[in-house]
Amino acid sequence: MQEDQQPEAAAEPRPSSSIPEDGPKEASGLSQNISAADAFKILLEVKMKKRQKKPNLPCTVTELVTEEGSKVYVVGTAHFSDSSKRDVVKTIQEVQPDVVVVELCQYRVSMLKMDEKTLLKEAKEISLEKLQQAVKQNGIMSGLMQMLLLKVSAHITEQLGMAPGGEFREAFKEASKVPFCRFHLGDRPIPVTFKRTIAALSLWQKVKLAWGLCFLSDPISKDDVEKCKQKDLLEQMMAEMIGEFPDLHRTIVSERDIFLTYMLKQAAKQIELPRASEAEPRKCIPSVVVGVVGMGHVPGIEKNWNIDLNIQEIMSVPPPSTSSKVLSLVIKATFFGLMGYGCYRIGQSTVQFILSCQQVSVFRG
Repeated sequence: MQEDQQPEAAAEPRPSSSIPEDGPKEASGLSQNISAADAFKILLEVKMKKRQKKPNLPCTVTELVTEEGSKVYVVGTAHFSDSSKRDVVKTIQEVQPDVVVVELCQYRVSMLKMDEKTLLKEAKEISLEKLQQAVKQNGIMSGLMQMLLLKVSAHITEQLGMAPGGEFREAFKEASKVPFCRFHLGDRPIPVTFKRTIAALSLWQKVKLAWGLCFLSDPISKDDVEKCKQKDLLEQMMAEMIGEFPDLHRTIVSERDIFLTYMLKQAAKQIELPRASEAEPRKCIPSVVVGVVGMGHVPGIEKNWNIDLNIQEIMSVPPPSTSSKVLSLVIKATFFGLMGYGCYRIGQSTVQFILSCQQVSVFRG
């Protein structure tokens, strides 16, 4: 379907490569007619000097290695955490990666370009315009589900006074400071996730989930957020989620674990060094990747790392179930019924107003 297609690749952020301060000093005596291959080698040497052989990494980082020898450092984060921002910055500075992959899709890339103040305001506000946009993009059921999740995000934002996704913005900034570092969006498109979730849940599960999200009002502190990075607590939360909504866990967590793992592996392909001429043999070196994902995805990424993955099945959108069609019709009927009743009441009031004006005119005449 057309609405499931991702926006054009031009929407992807492209951090500029910058030469560190020690770069020009080393290259200052070289001819300005230096070849592209030699320039690349010089900058690569500068980068390698800054890359720590034994990096001092935060405890939230998991190191994975591909069959080709590429290293992937997965930073497990909490999405409303200042310490997670620091973990991301430290990891990128220590390993000087070739690629940074974040748990975002192109439908959410705008949060990388907004300042904290604007994001904080946006995250707190849930308007009719946002609802219309969500429904237009994802359909009625998925759009309503997205709005309910936005409501939860707005609740957390209000409680903590912090905009979500700070660790992704820090990753974006730091990636732009590393020479030849590419920035990849590694999450499955959000319309696919929502539509697969709606299709997987029964009518009762949809009602139960919507009810729980609508009336979520428990207070949340920064300490509560930091606890989300403890693996034992995460395992307990995941177990509760699986017991209550097994299909929800499958579509929102497990399937995205597979997708994120696949994207991290793709990003960790070996790097081919530029050649001075066609006659020179090809030479490849292992790459270094930093992945920035929610802590809840780290166990799934580790589990799937050595498996040959195929993402075609989890990218497909199943047709709406009978319960979804019924619920969608009920929502539409309710909406148009309320609109019709509103028009009737307005029309009735208008008629009464006109008649009363005429009576007053007659009486005065």
